[in-house]
Amino acid sequence: MIRTFPALAAAATLAAGAAMAESHASAPQPAATAQMKLADGTSVGTATITPGTDGVLVHLEVEGLEPGPKGVHLHQIGECDGGTDFKSAGPHIGDDGNTAHGLLHPDGPHAGDLPNVFVGEDGSGQMEAFTSAVSLSDTPDGMLDSDGASVMIHAEGDDHFTQPGGTTGARLACGVLEPAS
Repeated sequence: MIRTFPALAAAATLAAGAAMAESHASAPQPAATAQMKLADGTSVGTATITPGTDGVLVHLEVEGLEPGPKGVHLHQIGECDGGTDFKSAGPHIGDDGNTAHGLLHPDGPHAGDLPNVFVGEDGSGQMEAFTSAVSLSDTPDGMLDSDGASVMIHAEGDDHFTQPGGTTGARLACGVLEPAS
């Protein structure tokens, strides 16, 4: 009986080690996605939101757009009505009228301010950014709350400083965030 105990302990240690390795081996999966569309309904890409320990990872892939930098923001309402030039999406998350716009502004940024996506000559681009300013939960900064949230791509690049919304120009493409399936 004394001889089987070390064997059982070794087996238990191996099983626990394998379970721990397995739990660390799988990366978090996206919890929300948005199909990015122009005002006429043409699909131009996908945004995914993946939860992390202290925030979310936003990944955006686009195609069929004019080359150059494009401003990207998270907007307060999950509605992308092209007939309103996407004004239905409301302001940036965290734009309460007292916070300045821009990642570089000393009185900013809004929680929904993100880096630009850079579109190449072939019309495609990718952007990935981690932010701790928003969450997916049903809280005031939660993107999957009762009125949802949207991802917005603007026609021009954001200088991350100019008020009220950078130098981004018109709202070009919008996607409503939906729970990932």
